[in-house]
Amino acid sequence: MSDGDKNGGDKPEALPEVWPEAERAESLARGAALKWASGVFCRPEHLERLGQYRKRESQRTSSIQSRLKSVVQSYLEGVGWGLEQLREARAELKEVSHALGKAGVESSRNAEGVKALEMMREVSVNHCQLLAAVSNLPRLYSVQSMVSETERLVESRRLLEAHARLMELECWQDDVLWQLHGAGAPGTALSAQDEELVRNYFSGVGKLVEALGKELWAVVGSGLALARQNPTPFVSAVRIVEREEALDQAMLEERGGAGGHSRPLPPGRPRCWRERFFQVLEEAVSARFRSVSYLHTRGPGLAGHLSALQHGIMGDLATVRHLLDHCVPPHYNLTRAYLRACHRCLQSHMGQVSGWELESGEIFAVLNWVLHIYNSSDMMGHPDLMVEMESEELGPLISQECLEQLQNKYVHSVRKSVSEWMHKALEVELTDWQRDQEPDTDHEGFYLTSLPTIITQMLEENARVALMVSESLRDQTIQMGLYEMENLLNRFREALVEFGKEHRRDQSTNQNKFYLHYLLASISNCIILKTSTESLQQQLSSRSASRFSRTPPGPLAALDRAVRRACRLVMDQLLLELQPFLQGLLSRSWLAQGDVMVTLKLCGVLERHFELYSRVRPPCRQRLQEECQWLTVVEYVRVLMQKRLVCRNAEERRQLAQRMALDAQHLRDLFQGLVEVEGSVSEVNPMALLPVLADFIRLKDPSMLTLEVSGLVAKYPDISDEHVSVLLDVRGDVSRDVRGTVLDLLEQSTPPLPAGYRPIFSDILVPTPSMPFCLPTAKCA
Repeated sequence: MSDGDKNGGDKPEALPEVWPEAERAESLARGAALKWASGVFCRPEHLERLGQYRKRESQRTSSIQSRLKSVVQSYLEGVGWGLEQLREARAELKEVSHALGKAGVESSRNAEGVKALEMMREVSVNHCQLLAAVSNLPRLYSVQSMVSETERLVESRRLLEAHARLMELECWQDDVLWQLHGAGAPGTALSAQDEELVRNYFSGVGKLVEALGKELWAVVGSGLALARQNPTPFVSAVRIVEREEALDQAMLEERGGAGGHSRPLPPGRPRCWRERFFQVLEEAVSARFRSVSYLHTRGPGLAGHLSALQHGIMGDLATVRHLLDHCVPPHYNLTRAYLRACHRCLQSHMGQVSGWELESGEIFAVLNWVLHIYNSSDMMGHPDLMVEMESEELGPLISQECLEQLQNKYVHSVRKSVSEWMHKALEVELTDWQRDQEPDTDHEGFYLTSLPTIITQMLEENARVALMVSESLRDQTIQMGLYEMENLLNRFREALVEFGKEHRRDQSTNQNKFYLHYLLASISNCIILKTSTESLQQQLSSRSASRFSRTPPGPLAALDRAVRRACRLVMDQLLLELQPFLQGLLSRSWLAQGDVMVTLKLCGVLERHFELYSRVRPPCRQRLQEECQWLTVVEYVRVLMQKRLVCRNAEERRQLAQRMALDAQHLRDLFQGLVEVEGSVSEVNPMALLPVLADFIRLKDPSMLTLEVSGLVAKYPDISDEHVSVLLDVRGDVSRDVRGTVLDLLEQSTPPLPAGYRPIFSDILVPTPSMPFCLPTAKCA
């Protein structure tokens, strides 16, 4: 094979190694061409256009090749131009490098000549300093005399003249320093030794500035007094302050000007005397606060102290607004500045006062002054002051947190006082219970004591006073009062229990014959306290419940418990008085004698009690009347259940039923007459039970007892088989079969208690039957 063939055969192998992308591009091109050809020549008739496609593709290939050649040609031309530019730049760099070398040689030659001029520069500086000293000799000689004269002017408070001399001295000092500074070479600073020499020589100037400032601020601090007598010194002080402010501004502008030779600021500049003016003003306000007498600030004197502060502040503000404000430029806004200073001093002072251990009256005075008087038209809310500044700009006098702390302190202090008063009132109440006379009555004839009046007036007065501060304090005070009333009522109920125990112990001696009267007075007191409690609760705002985290007080529940306990003691006393007469009822002797005196005496006791119940305020009066009827019927039936009388024949059953019906009629007539007099209709009718029991005993046919028991259970679903068994025993004619039938019926028919039904048989206990005697010779079954 020839060399050409070998070279031609090696090319396909070298391309993938050197240009792997070329083979991949050729492969993709062939694939795309094959895909295109298969799509175009998919049918034999399409081959007729093969020549057209071949011609079009050859033209396209020629066009692409010509464009490629053009691009390559332009690229080569650009590369050639770039190379030519690099050659020119290289030649220019050689020329520049040669010129820089020459300049360096010339510079090194000139440096040796400059060293010879250093001695001449030092001589020139010394000459300039000596020239400045000679030119300032007249001023320097007169410095001490100027300082002494200025001191005398300051001491005599000729402030404007003293300030003019002081400015002249400062100008001399500034000129000397500047001349010495400018005598040196540009860019060099004055030596520390020379500067210290000048400062020591002009040391009296600095002392004059301090002395003038001291007198100046003394005048500003006493501006209020001067404004009423002679405002001229104050006006002079303001003019000096404005001069100093203008000098500060001019020197700051000069220092910040263009150029590198600006003068340095003189010693002590800028003085910022306008800012110092307002600081002294605030210090003067603070001193005015301290001048108000603190000897009687604590205790009752706190209100007077706050009043003195109010009059002092308003008097000073009037002086500032009408006199001092005309002595200063308008942009000072002196009245507004004085308002801010007063407010800040008051904030600090009120913070100190709030931290003291204050009593309730002192806290009230502080809260009322801070929340109402301070922002009222008599003080910061004055129309003339509102023009100067809105109250919102000043902010609150004390923070919300401090306000809440003060309110909590107030409530805590009032609570301590209320607790003590309630304890004393309860002690007085307990003492009244031992009196040997009836309780007092009101205009309606109801029993009462001083306890509800004391408690009601105290709580309502505290709520009214707290409302003068804010609704939130009123709500806190009412909540506190309700808590304390609940505690009082719990102690009151315990005292009632102890009162009842003492009465039972002393029953034999009959020492307290008005025991029942004071129990009824206690019930009336509770009704009055309930009305007062409801009134206080209605005053509470809707937001108060969400602000208090403690469990809401329950004085109404405590009142109800106390009333129930008092009513129970009243009923116990009634039962105690009825007991001797109840012992004589439903016995065989009672049936044989046929005497109704026992019932009439019992009715007399009930009538006397009803008369006393009329001295109790409704609705407890009706409650006592109902309980009295209930107790009478329950005790009457309880005596029947003791089986003192067991009928032997039908005649005894008829007599027993007749006497029970007669007793029921007496009691019914008594109660109806008394209740009608009181104007109340009782929803409870326990008296209907006695005629029903009488009919049960009167029934002649024992076989009808089943039906009779069914009716009894329907009316009184709480009746038990023990009660029915006792009733059957009292009849004395019920056979074992009938008894079994009745009791079985009772077990099968146990209806639930209807809604609103008050059980009556549940209060009547059946005596436990005694065990029958068992002979020792026989076994007990």
